[in-house]
Order: sequence, then structure tokens, then C-alpha cells
Amino acid sequence: MKKQYNLAVCGATGVVGRKVIEVLEERDFPVANLSLFASARSAGQTIDFKGEPVTIQELTEDSLKAPIDIAIFSAGGDASKHYAPFAADNGVIVIDNSSAWRMDPKVPLVVPEVNPNALNSGSKIIANPNCSTIQSVVPLAVLKPYGIKRVVYSTYQAVSGAGQKGIADLENNTTNNFPYSINDSVIPQIDVFLDNGYTKEEVKMIEETRKILELPDLRVTATTVRVPIKNSHGVSINIELENAFDLEQVKTEFANHSGLVVVDDTANLRYPLQSEANDKDEVFIGRIRRDDSLENGLNIWVVADNIRKGAATNSVQIAETLIKNNLV
Repeated sequence: MKKQYNLAVCGATGVVGRKVIEVLEERDFPVANLSLFASARSAGQTIDFKGEPVTIQELTEDSLKAPIDIAIFSAGGDASKHYAPFAADNGVIVIDNSSAWRMDPKVPLVVPEVNPNALNSGSKIIANPNCSTIQSVVPLAVLKPYGIKRVVYSTYQAVSGAGQKGIADLENNTTNNFPYSINDSVIPQIDVFLDNGYTKEEVKMIEETRKILELPDLRVTATTVRVPIKNSHGVSINIELENAFDLEQVKTEFANHSGLVVVDDTANLRYPLQSEANDKDEVFIGRIRRDDSLENGLNIWVVADNIRKGAATNSVQIAETLIKNNLV
């Protein structure tokens, strides 16, 4: 029999938490027992898993211990900072979706199609990157052998990235989450502004890209923008490479890379659409073309479901990789 594992989902009632449960079932993850945790106000509610109701429990300092093997956190940074160390001390592997642990030098920041070997560190806490970073570094990993000199990100991020409140602002034409109406504007601000004029979201993308690709001195800049669509993020990426490349060869390498799907047929107006990425686990890439303003420049357009690949699926893939490599 295939070995099974005891799994916990913390923040089970949120947008990402519910999607994690859905993805676990879709991918037939080897779950022996599923425990669901959330705040006290959600305790006692149930969520179905494989046709059976699972009762939500209040997350406490004593919740995460044997026989739980893996806990996937989608409960926010404060909860992760507080509860993840208790779980880790009890021998539970934590896969965290918040930004709380991403830049901790002792915590691996992992996209399984890019840097699975980072899981060999032995850390009991593993960080899931920012949603826009995840879909961006998958194609960048293909380009790394050419020498990545500089990266410019321009994002087009859906309201679901802001959770239920962001979705509600779009659906109800309100401004309870965003500073302006998202229904008739794009908003060039995601998260708070820092002293250098960048937002926290932009700095996350910059720092996380360097860490995941193991290029600490990589020149990266970003402008992150919220757009009035419900789900799936788009990212326009301009890359300057150290070495010359053959464009058709690069397209082939993209097509052959795990987790990447090339949609690049401009003659027939085929390129990745955010609407077509919904409920998909892959990263879609198109508009692949040279940047003729640079000696070795490249432009690409990358789209992915930010709730699935950008959070839930990537977390489950991390757990699957741990199992595959006998790390749990």
C-alpha cells in the first residue's frame, strides 16, 4: 500500500485554505487523516473532503503535534509567526503561504519546478513564495543557464490576491479593501508604500526572485498593479541576458520545462489569457520575443491562477516533493 500522511490545513476557511483542500482531493494526495484549523469563530463548522464532512477546530499552540506530519498554513503572517514554531518544535513540517518566513535565511523558499533541492536543508518550516513570484521564476529558471543580468517585472494582478475582501470590492463596487474603485481603474499599488517609493509587494518580488534563483546580486525591479478581474495574475517580464540565445531554441526549452505551457501563436491571436488560466495548475507563457533595444534582451508574458499555482497547488506540490524525496 502507498504510505499515507496525516495532514493539517491551518486557515481552512479562507480563499487559499479552501483551495488547498480542493487541490489535495483533486491530486489524490495520500491523506490518512485531514485536520482543519481556523479561528475560534469558525470552529465547529464543517468542510467536505472526499465526500465526508471534516469539523474545523480552533488553532491553538497545542494543535499541531503528532500524529500530524505536515501542516499547510494559509492563516496570515501573524498566525504563522506565532504557531509555526510550535508545530516545528513538535516535529511537524510547516508549509507556509504567508510572507512571514520567506526571507529568513534558514527557511527554504521553494517552487518545486525551480529549486526542489532547497528542501534538503532539513528545515521544519518551508516558505511558499509570493504568487506573482512563483509564476515568474518558473520561466526564469529556464533562462538561468544563459546568465540573467537584469529583470523588469510589470504585474497585472487579480483582486483574489487580496482575499475575500478584494473579491467583494470588485463584485459590489465598494472600496472596503482597495483605496479606489477597482471597477473602473487599475490601481498601481499592491500593499503599503515603503520609504524608497516601492510597495511591499514589489520588494517581495525582487527579494524572493534573488533567493529562489540563488542570484543574490541580480538586478531586479518591479511595478505591481491591481486590475479589475477576479482571478489569475499576468506578469510582463523583460529580461536582459549575459549570453546570446536562439529564440526558437528558447521557446523549445520553455515548452519542455515542467509546469510551463507555451501559448504563442500570434498569427492566430493565441497568447495566454488570465481567464483561461483559471483552475489550472500550470504557468502559461507567450508573447515570447526579442527586446531589440538590448543586445541579449527578451520579453515574455506569463499568466497563472494565483490561488492555485500561486498558493494552494504550489504548497501541495512542495508536500508531494517532500514525500517523493523521502524527507517526511
